[in-house]
Amino acid sequence: MTYRELTARIRKAIGEEPEAQAVVRMILELGVGVSWADALCGALDHLPSADQKRLATIVEQVENGTPVQYAIGQTTFCGRLFEVQPAVLIPRPETEELCRWIVEDHSSSIPRSPLRLLDIGTGSGCIAITLALDLPQAHVDAIDISEEALAVACRNASRLGAEVDFHQMDILAPLWEDKRGISLIVSNPPYICECEKADMAPHVLNHEPSQALFVPDDDPLLFYRAIAHFAQSALKPAGELYFEVNALYAEEVKKLLIAMGYRQVVVRKDAFGKPRFVKAVYG
Repeated sequence: MTYRELTARIRKAIGEEPEAQAVVRMILELGVGVSWADALCGALDHLPSADQKRLATIVEQVENGTPVQYAIGQTTFCGRLFEVQPAVLIPRPETEELCRWIVEDHSSSIPRSPLRLLDIGTGSGCIAITLALDLPQAHVDAIDISEEALAVACRNASRLGAEVDFHQMDILAPLWEDKRGISLIVSNPPYICECEKADMAPHVLNHEPSQALFVPDDDPLLFYRAIAHFAQSALKPAGELYFEVNALYAEEVKKLLIAMGYRQVVVRKDAFGKPRFVKAVYG
């Protein structure tokens, strides 16, 4: 497959030019290890047979609607490569912003006691692993309801050299026996209402795990309420809670936390100007 053929097929499958170019670059760099510049100079004409087959398989999957990250089997997050499979959500740039906020808040501070972090709904492990690597003074735990997701997260942690303790647990029925107290809880829980499906891209609806995406229309704050309730007993005094939220419900999450006794509740906008993150302190 030549570079021109690759580009033409992806443009036909994706449609939008900026996104198509991004997908082409991802296929080249992450899929077969060829830079865009080298591809322009004809590097695809000299790929080994195994890489040619891999390239053809990736392109066929993208043409059939599979997200390119799943077709390749990995994606970048905060400058690191993470394995992604259909059992886990594809990490988003907004979540990178959440990690940076936490790292900014804690990288220069020396905690009086060990900094213990808990990531709820870890998926690929991108948040937990990033924080473990960027905050080496922290002990990081992570939980998820999905055994398959935890397997992916464990592989990512092992490959990236991150020390994270993973646990299988349903936050809607938590069984957390660790009594040492947590300094910080972070979560990017399911927050898309069922009624929003009509506005979502087919490749998201048809391929990403629904249990990691959706909440009932009549209870959009289901997971925020459950996590905030859990955090009341799990956090140390003055412990912190960080959420990624549905921009439609950022103020509702803030009001919920205030009503539950949290203080210093802050809503932060993402790079696109949408209210995307909430931070609060308890106790």
